[in-house]
Amino acid sequence: MQMTDSIDDKLLGLLQVDARAAIADLARQLGLSRTTVQSRIDRLERRGVIAGYSVRLSDEYEQGLVKAHVLITALPKLASQVEGKLREITEVRTVHSVSGAFDLIAIVTAHSVQKLDVLIDTIGRLDGVERTTTSIILSTRIDR
Repeated sequence: MQMTDSIDDKLLGLLQVDARAAIADLARQLGLSRTTVQSRIDRLERRGVIAGYSVRLSDEYEQGLVKAHVLITALPKLASQVEGKLREITEVRTVHSVSGAFDLIAIVTAHSVQKLDVLIDTIGRLDGVERTTTSIILSTRIDR
């Protein structure tokens, strides 16, 4: 069963750029009535296509942060515990389960290299974490 149609896809794209956009503005951009756009949003929320709305930080604020990928090898029996502990660390933005030499990749942010160092040590000391390897992100070339 198809979850969205082309209009829903356009609506989702607009909401991803600005989740706080006024319904009237969305309707104008889509060539639809406000009632139709609101109904589509409500339907997408009910069906679980839209799971929620979040804050997107400004480029200026983001540029002041040190970002890194932390590759994590976890003990298989403690992997879910490691994930739960990572979830509790505010500076951990995203965690991906991956195939290959590592089990997880965490995308983290810190306000300085010193704070990043402390964060990496904190992750490395979590029960179940065998090893970490970190790469600091120098710049983002593509961000969609």
